[in-house]
Amino acid sequence: MSDDSQRILDSVRRLVRLLRLSDRAAQSEVGLSAAQLFVLHELGKTPELSLNELSERTRTDQSSVSVVVTRLVDAGLIERRRAEEDARRLVLTLTKAGRAALVGAPPAPQAHLLDVVDSLPAAERRRFANTFARILNAMGAGEHETTPMLFEDEPKTKKRKPKT
Repeated sequence: MSDDSQRILDSVRRLVRLLRLSDRAAQSEVGLSAAQLFVLHELGKTPELSLNELSERTRTDQSSVSVVVTRLVDAGLIERRRAEEDARRLVLTLTKAGRAALVGAPPAPQAHLLDVVDSLPAAERRRFANTFARILNAMGAGEHETTPMLFEDEPKTKKRKPKT
């Protein structure tokens, strides 16, 4: 293995370890996954967001962030309601319990990762994104498949009953 290959593998290991430890810290400190904490932090930056706006803020596919939002709604941390200015539009807001969960909560590791990546010069960021995508595609991870948020379980698929 070349020195560069070793550095890349070590860097991936360090990143995965950092994200895993951050997820465990969120679980033990506030009882939420890192993905749920990330959504709460992003939603806490503004009075209300649509699901689409939250998806953009978390840089996550809308269907993936919807799974996390549903869990947070079920837990009483987020509320879905009609927007006052347009009753056709659904918005998400933190509940009192959601705001309380953020008090003293650790920072969301995804937000820090995005801040670091966004601070890279545009050309370097583009090269990194292209290289990383090429590696994952070569490993069989489809570029256009929907992925869950980091350390959030994939939604369970409904099993079809066999035809009799």
